Amino acid sequence: MSNSEEGMVGRFLDELDPVVFVFGALLTVGVIVAFFVDRSFVAGGIETVHGEMLSYMSWALLVIVFLVVVFLLYLIVGPWGKLKLGDEDPEYSFLSFFAMLYSAGFAAGVVFWGPTEGLFYYDDPNPLFGVEGGTAEAIPLAVQQTLFHWALPQLAVFTIMGIAIGYFAYNYDKVPLRASSALTPIIGKDNLDGPVAKVVDILAVFATIGGVATSLGFIGSQFVSGLEYQWGLSFGDTGILLVVTTMTILFTISMVLGIDKGIRRLSNFNMGLFVVIMLATFILGPSMFLLLLGSQAIGGMISNFVSMSLYTGAGDGGTGWVESWTVFYWAWALSWSPFAGLFIARISKGRTIREVAFTGIVATSAATIPWFTFVGGTAVFLQDTGGADFGEVIAGEVGAEVSGFILFDALPFGAIFMVAFLVLVTTFFITSADSSTLAVSMMTTGGKESPSTINRVFWGVVLGLTAAILMILGGEGGAGALEQAVVITGAPFAIVCFLAMLSLIKNLSGTNGRVLLQEETVIVGSTERRSDDPTTTAEPGDDD
Repeated sequence: MSNSEEGMVGRFLDELDPVVFVFGALLTVGVIVAFFVDRSFVAGGIETVHGEMLSYMSWALLVIVFLVVVFLLYLIVGPWGKLKLGDEDPEYSFLSFFAMLYSAGFAAGVVFWGPTEGLFYYDDPNPLFGVEGGTAEAIPLAVQQTLFHWALPQLAVFTIMGIAIGYFAYNYDKVPLRASSALTPIIGKDNLDGPVAKVVDILAVFATIGGVATSLGFIGSQFVSGLEYQWGLSFGDTGILLVVTTMTILFTISMVLGIDKGIRRLSNFNMGLFVVIMLATFILGPSMFLLLLGSQAIGGMISNFVSMSLYTGAGDGGTGWVESWTVFYWAWALSWSPFAGLFIARISKGRTIREVAFTGIVATSAATIPWFTFVGGTAVFLQDTGGADFGEVIAGEVGAEVSGFILFDALPFGAIFMVAFLVLVTTFFITSADSSTLAVSMMTTGGKESPSTINRVFWGVVLGLTAAILMILGGEGGAGALEQAVVITGAPFAIVCFLAMLSLIKNLSGTNGRVLLQEETVIVGSTERRSDDPTTTAEPGDDD
């Protein structure tokens, strides 16, 4: 072994957080092995736990995500928004920062569900509105529901974790970049290497691998389906492994190049192609109808935001619908929140809380809303008018990943669109994979901003293999079972996100003044102030 190789291996071993790395790796690999040993038993067990968790926690997910959205909106307009994450200047331009945040966060899901999701709501609308499916009245509600699911709330759970991790990591000494750091004021700075922090970080690794790999499995399926739909290229298990292996190599190269040379450049390309496809769909589709539809859907989302956020379906038989869609999306987003939050924190140094909150939920929503309006609205319009037939997708006879190709096939220059769509699917796959791999590497090294190449490549291979396995098992129910497992791992992060919000409130109100109450107000206990009462401190966790 050469000196350089010894140096790489030595750095890999020296930087590891052995507890988080070993347990995170064992949990991830253990799930994969368990599926091969007794897939039906594991799938049945996961389904049972998934059902019980939804029964008891669905309301909590809805309430917590709603509160996080409200808090982030307050940070944008309130006095705490001017505080910075660290003392340095921002490392990236705003446009690059936005592109990386958007691409790494959930853009792969946006591309996958853009042409598809509105079709399901058109066929089966939210029971909250009491509208019959498959009618003209259901069209704006279908787009409105899609915008609600993919605008503020999903983005909010990523953003709150990013702000909490970044604020405590960059503003205080010896607070590392990892998921557990978001809870610094609650668990105490001296306990960031304690058992509570370790549990949070291990679950963060497991949730990230499961959530991201499931999503990448979807995107990989979309790529393979596109090749089969357009050119008749049928892939067996070997072909799927080759496709995902190629993508894994590509995102590993991008990851090794680093954020500036790899992720940043690819993210900028993604956003450019994303905008081109979106605008072309608008121009070649029913343009005036889409403008009218978008205005009505946005207005409906704003006016019904509170009721849609807190609707549980109690009393009118809608609980199943809410759990299948809204609660599932929130739980899935929460499974991404440790990785997305950590990556957001990594690229947000030097920015204000207001900038990060605004970019995380407003600027990204401004990009997401037109995409779902133009692409999803066109699909619903074509289904309603008979311009294209998505009946097999709606009925579940073919996968949802086919919708984009049916849509673009019905538009002029369809073949060009589908090639561009496949490229977009691939590049978003790569950016989501390399940024999530970087985040997992950071989690397993105690918060290193630039983990070793060996560490990043290891997790890249694990992520790629997991995505490939999900694609292969998908036809036999394996992917569905893993999605349920993602809900199981993601739902507990609703508590973590809620505690991260409380951590920010606790620290910011202690160091920068209360917002609603005057400083002398005693919230609990006697109103008499003793001479030995503790004074406000700047260090999180020291005022416990």
